[in-house]
Amino acid sequence: MRLFIICLLIINSQICSAQQKLFTYEQLFKGSVTNVTKPLPIINGWVDDDHYLEMRTSDGDKVRQQLYAVEVKSGKAIPYVEKKSENKNTTSIASLGLSKDARNITFSPDGNYAAYTLNNNLYIIEGASLKQVALTTDGSDVILNGYASWVYFEEILGRASRYKAYWWSPDSKMIAYMRFDDSRVPVYPIYVAEGQHGYLENEHYPKSGDKNPEVKVGITSIENPVTIWTDFNSGDDQYFGEPFWTKENRLWIQWMNRGQDNLKLYEINTADGKKKEIYDEKQQTWIDLDDASRVYFLSNKKSFILKSDKDGWENLYHFDLSGKFLNQITNGNFWGTSIVRVDENLKTIFFRARKENSARFDFYRIGLDGKGLTRLTFGEFSHDHVNLSPGGKYFITTYSNVSTTPAMALVDNKGKVIRKLGNIKGKEYDNYAKPKTEILRVKSGDGLFELPVLITYPLNFDPAKKYPVLVSIYGGPNAGTVYDRFRIPAGNLQWWAQEGIIQIAFDNRSSGHFGKKGLNYIHRQLGKWEIEDYITCARWLRKQNWVDTTRFAITGGSFGGYLTCMALTYGAEVFTHGVANSAVTDWHLYDTHYTERFMDTPGENPEGYKNTSVMSYAEKYKGLLRIVHGTSDDNVHMQNSIQLISKLQDLNKHFEFMIYPGERHGIGANSASKALHNRTESFKFLYKELLNKPLPAVFRAPAQKGF
Repeated sequence: MRLFIICLLIINSQICSAQQKLFTYEQLFKGSVTNVTKPLPIINGWVDDDHYLEMRTSDGDKVRQQLYAVEVKSGKAIPYVEKKSENKNTTSIASLGLSKDARNITFSPDGNYAAYTLNNNLYIIEGASLKQVALTTDGSDVILNGYASWVYFEEILGRASRYKAYWWSPDSKMIAYMRFDDSRVPVYPIYVAEGQHGYLENEHYPKSGDKNPEVKVGITSIENPVTIWTDFNSGDDQYFGEPFWTKENRLWIQWMNRGQDNLKLYEINTADGKKKEIYDEKQQTWIDLDDASRVYFLSNKKSFILKSDKDGWENLYHFDLSGKFLNQITNGNFWGTSIVRVDENLKTIFFRARKENSARFDFYRIGLDGKGLTRLTFGEFSHDHVNLSPGGKYFITTYSNVSTTPAMALVDNKGKVIRKLGNIKGKEYDNYAKPKTEILRVKSGDGLFELPVLITYPLNFDPAKKYPVLVSIYGGPNAGTVYDRFRIPAGNLQWWAQEGIIQIAFDNRSSGHFGKKGLNYIHRQLGKWEIEDYITCARWLRKQNWVDTTRFAITGGSFGGYLTCMALTYGAEVFTHGVANSAVTDWHLYDTHYTERFMDTPGENPEGYKNTSVMSYAEKYKGLLRIVHGTSDDNVHMQNSIQLISKLQDLNKHFEFMIYPGERHGIGANSASKALHNRTESFKFLYKELLNKPLPAVFRAPAQKGF
């Protein structure tokens, strides 16, 4: 009955949409103006509790912009001139005159010095005198000082670090840095086919079970640039997370065992490197090390707040600086928890999290003692951006859901909306036809979870017709894609809706919707429950009268590529077509830190590795899989696709394969022509297999800038 009502509403809405305009290729893929949407106000922070800062176009001038201070209650705006910084140092990076090979140039907090890495050594330079000092001298192709080894860059410090592995103290007097020894890390050769003979990139890349880089954490000072090594044995099988400097220049280090089920926090004596244990956490599965927001130091110099998922959800805990537990602050099914502000005078914490609905973010306040939890945001929306005033009297939120366009509102600290500030609807919004989207929940095969499914229906949807399905997924641990937020009509989403394809996103039990409790199911069997949950959702869809079960495609990249390959092998009875981009095909072939977090080592879990390998199910393959990979992918090596291809060839299976010479993990990131070709060929595949017609001529035009 519910589905009938949904379909009736969709049909009625399409009576209006039939009279609306369709988006053109130029509008969706080349950026031609539509006036369908407009920008929300640009909020630049706050002057004080009663005035926020907004950047506005001045006097109709489309080029010149002016910053305004806007009064909260009246909305009155007056031009605002920012106060000049008291820091008189105006040194720029360009004025330092450093080598073009210098990396991660970072000024000290006081602006008087800059640190950088060059040829895997760490240096400082004084801005005034331009005097340079080498803090290390043993850098080489296997010794990296302040510059991260690949597995630390990718999995622990993160891509945003750009390989930077050093950190200034708040008083600008010390630097903590990591020293990596890659000499025992296996080398993976990446062949580059340029020129007459080509060449090899030799990447120190530890695959599951391999030797990791040996890491030392050192502390050096500006006045005495001699390294004090912290009290750890670099030969131990261990990991170090990003260190924390407190406001009082105390250094804390995150340590974890190779099994990644024991996290310790240590305070380091910066004079001699000795360590003192502050916190010790163990879990039966794993603990994430790459969370830079784990610790929040209070300015009272007496305590800190720690975020942990040890009870199955992301909750906040209060400790004193010696590590003594004081109290639990939050206690509930919170996920995606992040502290926005702590008002120490009022002993109040403001934070964002998903709780009321796993697909929506809300904004909360709670006492430091764990009392008085209050949801400050309103309605059935996901509040995805929150800007809190200095004293916590007001906040500005940007919110939406799948059927409500993004809007912005000013709200007081009791949750009352003071004023609506804007909406993205442009003057042409109602004149264009847009697809309807909804979120449904499907019970998992074992009956334990209500799995989120996001459906975008084709324009002029008719439940009496049968439509092809395109499932787009990523599916990795704690990386859900089904959120109750508006999807702007653009690009592929709008195009396929206009062409008559049902577009789907699934989230599995490890997506974050079900906290760490859901994530724990994938321990030692990474991929098994994910593909089982996707098969369950797909089978539910296949039972709907409006689904063409002979044209049921899935696509994804990286982990999504892995699950696409699993869908066409392990799930071959359900999925008929797939496009797998840069796919992992066997967890033996991926890096230590990521893989072993979930799987343990191959020696500890041989059956788990076998049972989650795509190759183990290649004999079941019977649909049509398109495999795409970049030859210079330094993250998921093309070795993964090559081994799957070899297996399919041995089984005399038909498939498609496209390589992109010189491309990394994100195909086309550095080449517009490669990006265009990849999109064109993927579209051609989907047109042929799902729509039974040729690719429109507009997609076959020669490569152009700004495609």
